[in-house]
Amino acid sequence: MNKVILITGASSGMGKETAKTLIQKGHTVYTAARRIDKMQDLKSLGGHPIQMDVTKDEDIQNVVDTIIKEQGKIDVLWNNAGYGLYGSIEDVSLDEARKQMEVNVFGMAAMTQKVVPFMRKAKSGTIINTSSMGGKMYFPMGAWYHASKHAVEGLSDCLRLELKPFNVKVVVLEPGFIATEFGDVLLNQFEKISKESSYRDMMDKIIEGTKKATEGNGSSKPTVIADAVVKIVNSKNPKTRYKVGKYSKMMPWMRVYLGDKMFDKIVMSQM
Repeated sequence: MNKVILITGASSGMGKETAKTLIQKGHTVYTAARRIDKMQDLKSLGGHPIQMDVTKDEDIQNVVDTIIKEQGKIDVLWNNAGYGLYGSIEDVSLDEARKQMEVNVFGMAAMTQKVVPFMRKAKSGTIINTSSMGGKMYFPMGAWYHASKHAVEGLSDCLRLELKPFNVKVVVLEPGFIATEFGDVLLNQFEKISKESSYRDMMDKIIEGTKKATEGNGSSKPTVIADAVVKIVNSKNPKTRYKVGKYSKMMPWMRVYLGDKMFDKIVMSQM
C-alpha cells in the first residue's frame, strides 16, 4: 500500500539511503533538509525534495502545508534530522550546546507538533524518531549529544502514550555505528577545540577510534537502517524500539547489566 512519507535530514546517510529504498517500493516520499542540492538525485528517482531547516518554524510549516495540499495526508513522519556535538563540557560553548538541543530535540518536537493534528484527526499514522544507542549509554566528550538523545528517548515515550488513543504509533530508532557523515562531523568539531585543551589526550584517543570505526568493518552500512524503516512502515503494529547496526544491542546491554562503575571502567580503558 502506497504511503505518504516525510523524512527530515534526508540529504545524506541514513535518511537519503532509506528515501531511495522507499521510493523504489512505490511510496510517495518527501525529503526535507537544508542542503536541497544534495537531494536532486532523489527527485530524479521520483522523490519530492524540499529545503527545510528544522530550527525555522516557517520552513516546517511550509513543508507540512505543501504535503497536505498535494497529498491530503501524511502517513509516516520520520524525524531523522540531527547531528553530534562533541567536546568536553568545559570546552564546548553553551551557545553550541543550545544549538545541539535546538536541532536534535526542539526541531523534532516542532516537526511533530505540525504533523500530529493531521494524524490524530485521521486516527492513523506512524512517527519514527531517530535516537541512538547513545540515548541509552554514553562516552566521554559526547555530553551534549548524549543529553539530546536521552531527551529524544523520554520525549518519544511520552508521545507514544499521548497518541495511543488516536491510533498513532510512535517508534524509536536506535542506530549503532553506521557509516555516515557522523564521524567526519565529530572530527571537524575536535579541530575547533584548542590544542592546549586539558582533554587533548582523551580527544586523540576518540579521534583514533572514530577513524577505525569508519574503516573496514567498524560500522554498518546505511542499508540496515533502510531495511528497518521499511519494516516499520509496513507494520500495522511496529515495535516500540528498533536497535539497528553495529554495537546497537551490545553497548546498551553492557550499560544496563554491568552497572555504572563497570561500564565506566570499560569505557575508560579505551582512553
